[in-house]
Amino acid sequence: MANDIEGFISHLGDIPVIRDSATVQRRSRDMSMSFSPIIRREASGKTAELIVSPRSQDDVIRIASAAARARMPLMMRGAGTCNLGQGVPLHGGAIVDMSGLSQVLWIREQKVRAQAGARLLAIDTATRATGWELRMHSSTRRAATIGGYIGGGHAGIGSCSYGILRDRGNILGLRVVSVEQTPRVVELRGDDVNLVHHAYGTNGIITEVEMPLAPAWAWVEVVLNFPGFMRAAAFAYELAASDGIVKKLISIDDFPNWDYMQAMRAYGKPGWSMVRCMVAAPGLEALRDLAAAFQGEIASEAGEGEGPYGAPLWEFGWGHARLQVNKTRPEIVNNIGLYLDPDLLAAVERSHRRFKDLGGMHLEVKRYAGRIAFQGSPYYAFVDDAQVAEVIRGMVQDGAMVANNHTFLVKDNGMKVADARDEEFKRSMDPHGLMNPGKFDADASRARPETGLELPTTGWQYGSDTQREPGAVSA
Repeated sequence: MANDIEGFISHLGDIPVIRDSATVQRRSRDMSMSFSPIIRREASGKTAELIVSPRSQDDVIRIASAAARARMPLMMRGAGTCNLGQGVPLHGGAIVDMSGLSQVLWIREQKVRAQAGARLLAIDTATRATGWELRMHSSTRRAATIGGYIGGGHAGIGSCSYGILRDRGNILGLRVVSVEQTPRVVELRGDDVNLVHHAYGTNGIITEVEMPLAPAWAWVEVVLNFPGFMRAAAFAYELAASDGIVKKLISIDDFPNWDYMQAMRAYGKPGWSMVRCMVAAPGLEALRDLAAAFQGEIASEAGEGEGPYGAPLWEFGWGHARLQVNKTRPEIVNNIGLYLDPDLLAAVERSHRRFKDLGGMHLEVKRYAGRIAFQGSPYYAFVDDAQVAEVIRGMVQDGAMVANNHTFLVKDNGMKVADARDEEFKRSMDPHGLMNPGKFDADASRARPETGLELPTTGWQYGSDTQREPGAVSA
């Protein structure tokens, strides 16, 4: 059944609406079009029908009410920097452009409260003036919004010290609007924030976010080279375990990954592996000593954003590492594996050996369940769906937990716990199933919608259930 566009618009009043087809089609895409050829294939022909641009929370409430009355699907949009298909509408409808809600509302007591459309960089610019900054941010910090990061993100720069977004204390509060004829404004705090975190905007419209802050150190960007991938990985592990060195980023690339990054070629050594990290200035001397102990050679040291490679070093880590590689090798893809102690380095070595002829390993260091963890996979040239599945099977056999970054679905992606409580919250906040429909269905009995690709992944496990035997796949 066709969406009731005119009926929806009739309830909007003076809220700005865009119906130009080229603009709507362009903004019906996100960065997953570059990250997953499988999602790109499945997204073909899927587009919204209009864009609405709220200027205030009152506008958001009016849009939510109009959607409920006209049964209009809604898809929330910040900057479109997500890479798991979160920003691709599967059932048409209206894109809700939240960029007009961009105010930093207050900064106090080492906390910040901002509207959902505030850019991460703008928030940090405001908070750094007080000596504080966000604990973590995505590699898309220049463009990404705080609402988009909470709704679709998972971890990022800063996670090597502070863990992942879902960890207790990393999101303090969320204000969320329900999609009903008479919308409710709900404040979530404590563990309840994870009901909405990484839900792809399927269970409430985030209008405000409250986050804790961390000391704004003078960060030093350091590029190092090591004679062998496992030596680089062992150094990265030891750096992560060195609590006296304050750090914000630890990225590891086997050769030839870093050589695909044109801006990094002058700072690598052919055949060697590279570690890119950010440490607080007082820890630089200790970092140099640690590098020497692992036969590492420092190729560059620079203040944050002042390196000779033309961009902040965090734009060569996490999702941006793939973006840099794809500038010269667009056929390269990756998976999202999680390697955990007590077998972390041994599991990584198994994958390194297994995939040495396929492609170099790329890993990011983060804290997970209070422990050091490496997240990544080999970078390899995409052939077909079966090849992706085979790489994932190998990673699972080596001992990694693997998420599915080639699906639209929240549950199938596996990076969010979605249990009965999440399903009940979804039904409460979105009783008509209008929010980013097809991504998270609260009714498990319904037929599966378009998923991208079903893969032999395990998903993440949280809490005490984070240790698995190599090769064990969750049911």
